[in-house]
Amino acid sequence: MAEKQVFVKEITPKSEDFSRWYQDVIRKAQMADYSMVRGCMVIPPYGFAVWELIQDALDRRLKASGHQNAYFPLFIPKSLLEKEAAHVEGFAPQVAWVTRGGDEELEEPLAVRPTSEAIIGSMYAKWVHSWRDLPILINQWGNVVRWEKVTRPFLRTTEFLWQEGHTVHATAEEAEEETLRILDIYIDLVENELGIPVIAGVKSEQEKFAGALRTYAIEALMSDGRALQAGTSHNLGQHFARAFGIQFEDKDQTVKHPWQTSWGVTTRLIGALIMVHGDDSGLVLPPRVAPYQAVVVPISVGDWKESVLPHAVAITRKLSDAGVRVKLDDREEYTPGWKYADWEMRGVPLRLEIGPKDVQRSQVLSVRRDNRAKAPIGWDSATTAVPALLEIIQKNLLEQARDFRAQNTTEVKDYQELERVMSDKRGFIIAPWCGSPECEDRVKEDTTATIRVIPLDSKPDTKCVVCNKEGSRRVYFAKAY
Repeated sequence: MAEKQVFVKEITPKSEDFSRWYQDVIRKAQMADYSMVRGCMVIPPYGFAVWELIQDALDRRLKASGHQNAYFPLFIPKSLLEKEAAHVEGFAPQVAWVTRGGDEELEEPLAVRPTSEAIIGSMYAKWVHSWRDLPILINQWGNVVRWEKVTRPFLRTTEFLWQEGHTVHATAEEAEEETLRILDIYIDLVENELGIPVIAGVKSEQEKFAGALRTYAIEALMSDGRALQAGTSHNLGQHFARAFGIQFEDKDQTVKHPWQTSWGVTTRLIGALIMVHGDDSGLVLPPRVAPYQAVVVPISVGDWKESVLPHAVAITRKLSDAGVRVKLDDREEYTPGWKYADWEMRGVPLRLEIGPKDVQRSQVLSVRRDNRAKAPIGWDSATTAVPALLEIIQKNLLEQARDFRAQNTTEVKDYQELERVMSDKRGFIIAPWCGSPECEDRVKEDTTATIRVIPLDSKPDTKCVVCNKEGSRRVYFAKAY
């Protein structure tokens, strides 16, 4: 126990310094590391394995809904990026430019893609001619660069990994249907794979994506009371189609501009995982996105290599054959107590201990990471009991996060209460808003909180919390990352 306490002390307690705790967990659990380039992180194998599992889960969903993967260039000519005025204005402060190639000055600067609407729109102008060419449902997995002034691993970095979908449709109705379909896919991914409950809705005009007609988003509440935008789906209207000359001949033989969407999630989902589920001992990973769902730890006492290790190897093999991502920790240089703390810090959902007494009883002792509950599991039932227990852990993490969100969501009726709750408690605040940017700006200036989303079912029925105007809609305010 003493070894475990010393080991865990290397992580700053969340209650003492949340930001430092977050940095400690990322570094100690080998989720990410700093590079020589400011704001750019290295993602070691353990952290990248989490991203691959998220990627696989989303890729399956996108392909099942008719989308195909493609790839587009990293560099965007300046003249192309500037074709959609609102778009380039929104991204201008974050764009990185290439002005030289080798020893030569480039004739035209190239933007390192902050997003791909411009380069993909130029290709769609070549590909789209008739209504028969529609819809186009393309997704890209790649990286982007946005020159951030203040960076934090996963949450806001100069370069990050993501997927970005770009679709083209014949009608406004089809584009809106696609935008909401993707929003539902993101909700399903984040809640059921990552165990993070989200609030879905539309962004205010001031918070929407630059150049979009409407932006929909999912917002999650971190365990420090701040919100995190976990995914966005944009209805682009015909703005980019007009800017890039995308046209098609419709069934009625008239030439029209199509309707487009774009949408994406990024590696900031890993930051959300850490902040929603982690504790003072480190990561707590939901089984569906854990690189190792279970770790088998043989108790190294006496003649353990002859009496215990063969059984640990056998149970590991059985679980692996049953589809469990399982790791055998047979390292000789560390004590069992050190290993327990190490795997707790890495967030492995289930630890399976096996010692001489467990061998006598033909069992392993299971220890859950989510609540540290212990229970014996017989060898004969392990291939069914372990997967079942992993599903219980998965569901419990989602429920715990839902309970936390409920406890930290407050509905307020006047401005003084909004200011007080935002100052003392944080979390989500539900308050009526009239829709005016002036009232939105006042809340931001006074509290630094912003409107995270306007729920899809929000209807005018009360007075604005700022100006008392009738017919305001309930929205979610929060301080955010």
